[in-house]
Amino acid sequence: MTNQDIRKCTCVVTGVAGFVGSHLAERLLSMGCLVVGIDDFSSGHEKNLAGFCDHPAFRFHEACITRPRLLHRVLPDRTTPRVLFHLAAIVSVPYSLEHPEETFRINHAGTLSLLDQAVSLGFQRVVFAGSAAEYGDDERLPLREEYSGDETRQLSPYGRSKYLASKAVAGCNGVTTGVALRCFNIYGPRQDPNSPYSGVISRFVEKAVAGKPLTVFGDGGQTRDFAYVDDVVQAYLAASGLSGTVGRSPGGIFNVGSGTRTPIRELASMVLRLMGMKENVVYGPERPGDIRHSVASTAAIKKATGWEAAVPLEQGLRITLEWMHGERAAISAQKKDAPP
Repeated sequence: MTNQDIRKCTCVVTGVAGFVGSHLAERLLSMGCLVVGIDDFSSGHEKNLAGFCDHPAFRFHEACITRPRLLHRVLPDRTTPRVLFHLAAIVSVPYSLEHPEETFRINHAGTLSLLDQAVSLGFQRVVFAGSAAEYGDDERLPLREEYSGDETRQLSPYGRSKYLASKAVAGCNGVTTGVALRCFNIYGPRQDPNSPYSGVISRFVEKAVAGKPLTVFGDGGQTRDFAYVDDVVQAYLAASGLSGTVGRSPGGIFNVGSGTRTPIRELASMVLRLMGMKENVVYGPERPGDIRHSVASTAAIKKATGWEAAVPLEQGLRITLEWMHGERAAISAQKKDAPP
């Protein structure tokens, strides 16, 4: 696709005020796309929009994805929609266990509704945010797309709702092509460390910058696959056909990760070393239900689009630490300037 073609694109991003959604919208705007963003701020933050909310090619709508005919309402007149990036969801596993019906209403039924609307409006692509939680506690590593099996493997309503939605999106292969990306552990700037479902990296970074000990649950030997947010955004672009990757991405389900296993205790040591701090780790009891090991096979997405992770973990951590330092400095300045 040429730069001129990209500048004509109208893209919709649900969950635009979220961690990944805001980075994706920012990248699309820099490419010359018209971006329609949707968020209800149930988990996203208005401050994540600050860098581009006044961009002339950005339109924002505060709404829940279950609103009837939502896409019909938000698309500007006389525009031809190109891609729906659907990232909005209930993303908390504990919340999904307490509220399974609401989780399925938003994550599954909401996705089906948007998919139907996208087809009727002539979207060329729907790119959906799936999840590594779709695999459950599968011990076959690295995890391949076909290992997800059926809806009995997932450990939570969140995982099951994502699995069913991914299948529905991937099965869309007519005028509208559907792609579901099963992202593993994403990290980077704008990830909220205070969120109850925040990633381990954002919690470690926040604690380290504050000079507090890092808490590791269990023996720290459990491993995860960490993907930097810029790499994940590039995967969304590759899946959408809006990047300069090899060929045209087919529909289907694809893993997005680094393909590398990192033990949690080594992650803690790396964060402290980058901070120039001595070991400051406390070990807590192992948490029930935690998966022991997880790592993605990314062979399928590389073959289909040419995409692969490019940012090494240490480099991504450095950037994230710098961002967290800036966040803390800004908060301190606001408190200092606040009237007594």
